[in-house]
Amino acid sequence: MVDDRFDIQEYMTRGVERIVADSLKAVLRDPRESAFMVKFAAASRKASKIRAEAEKEGEHIPPFLIASITSKCNLHCAGCYSRCNHATEDTEPERQLTSDEWFTIFREAGELGVSYILLAGGEPMLRRDIIETAGKMQNIMFPIFTNGTYMDEEYFQLFDECRNLVPVMSIEGGKAATDIRRGTGVYDKLIANMDAFYEKGLLFGVSVTVTTENVEEVISKEFLDTLMNRGCKLVVFVEFVPVTDESEELAPGDYERTVLKNGITRLRKEYNEMVFVSFPGDEKSSGGCIAAGRGFFHINSHGGAEPCPFSPYSDINVKNTSLREALRSPLFIALQEQNVLMEDHSGGCVLFERRDIVEALLAESVVR
Repeated sequence: MVDDRFDIQEYMTRGVERIVADSLKAVLRDPRESAFMVKFAAASRKASKIRAEAEKEGEHIPPFLIASITSKCNLHCAGCYSRCNHATEDTEPERQLTSDEWFTIFREAGELGVSYILLAGGEPMLRRDIIETAGKMQNIMFPIFTNGTYMDEEYFQLFDECRNLVPVMSIEGGKAATDIRRGTGVYDKLIANMDAFYEKGLLFGVSVTVTTENVEEVISKEFLDTLMNRGCKLVVFVEFVPVTDESEELAPGDYERTVLKNGITRLRKEYNEMVFVSFPGDEKSSGGCIAAGRGFFHINSHGGAEPCPFSPYSDINVKNTSLREALRSPLFIALQEQNVLMEDHSGGCVLFERRDIVEALLAESVVR
């Protein structure tokens, strides 16, 4: 029997290699980008070897880490899971990790063999100090998941100097869909940002929250051409997770997931210079959810190690322990050993849908 499962980690690695190849082709136009990508490709291979050696010793190190470096955000996007979970606020809470503490986390992640650290929030670009710290870690790629409203010349200069920082801006499709969810004027700001990135020869990507209302639009040729023609290299599709009863109608059902899956298959053939990632679609076809340390895990702005941003439960804090020890979290181990991550589900996140099970396992881990 042929195993036709999709390997999301292998796909991401090959996607980076394609971007490296594209950068090499453009060496005369932008030698600095090409030089960085060659160095990062070497660092990525070294990290893979470190993870492989750890695997031989019975220790699994995921290649990805998600770091929510702030809880503050300036937007009130409709249906935002983070605000509904009280993980995002209008003001900066006390006792969040400092830039020095994040530097320690980033350094240890690199030593463990983590190749990609996704910076999130809140709005991560409110913490320029931490992003500048990340820019110093040239052996790690830092996609920055941002709403794009704080992009300015100082940030463009930083991204030019530190090519390991790659903004991934949130967009919902065209102007109407984006502004309805994120606020008037956001779409125009994003397009202006893209044009500036293209003019300056800087890498960027976009993140799309897929709902019942925009699924057809965000896989359309018109939308993808808008992105491609402005130099976008990465598109991350994330299925909307309904954290309130009022927003359940926006969650993709079987029909929308089929449309999205078929659309992404087509896009990967038609736009081979771009990388397309889908959550949880790629996870399902890759053998289950890759959270809780299988493929990635999440550190919140206060240092709590969580399975993922959609599952804000933690029984260990990196303020008090190492990143390696956090990966051995009793909650993470229980989620893996009891196959919760492998369960089928109807929504955008198996851990959110099975949060009663996660909460029960968390209570057991705390008792221990």
